[in-house]
Amino acid sequence: MKSCARDYFAYLVKEIHTTIVATVDENNLPVTCAVDMMDCDDDSLYFLTARGKSLYQRLKNRAYLSLTALKGDDTMSSVALSVSGKVRELGEAPLKKLFEKNPYMFEIYPTEASRSALTVFQIYAGSGEWFDLSKKPIERASFAFGGATQAQEGYLVTDQCIGCGACETKCPQKCIDISQIPARISQTHCIRCGNCFEICPVGAIEKIG
Repeated sequence: MKSCARDYFAYLVKEIHTTIVATVDENNLPVTCAVDMMDCDDDSLYFLTARGKSLYQRLKNRAYLSLTALKGDDTMSSVALSVSGKVRELGEAPLKKLFEKNPYMFEIYPTEASRSALTVFQIYAGSGEWFDLSKKPIERASFAFGGATQAQEGYLVTDQCIGCGACETKCPQKCIDISQIPARISQTHCIRCGNCFEICPVGAIEKIG
């Protein structure tokens, strides 16, 4: 497991690179496209697009996007990283650096003239989630960056717990510790399926987020 936004971003840029980005169009409908994440720092991701593309206008109109990237040979060997955040246009100044770090771009835009349509965007504040199905039990972590607040999601056992153990019997990852009252859910391994919430006979489990 990584430990901070920069670690997750570095893995995304170097190990996955191509992401599926979701934006919203003028009719408030979702639109997806493939976008390469080309660089990162402690609190940001950087990518480029052409000003003539519809993606450019959606980014300018909404200044927000969500992305998911996946790496693995199959479902049970996969790692997924999702990020949602605010974006802003930085213009042409960072292009040289991005091309140097991603030299394949010289094949797509081989001349200075052809690169004149390009502009760089920065994802500068938001949150993300790491999900690793290759681990047993599965491993997940949430993080925030750029001063954004990390959203809390999942399930918690409250003091109403009677220690019956019903929740543990239905947990697919066996990530509920029933040796104590109230029982404790390991958020690192929880897949947030809601089985525990549904089976609890006294309503001691609450959904957060």
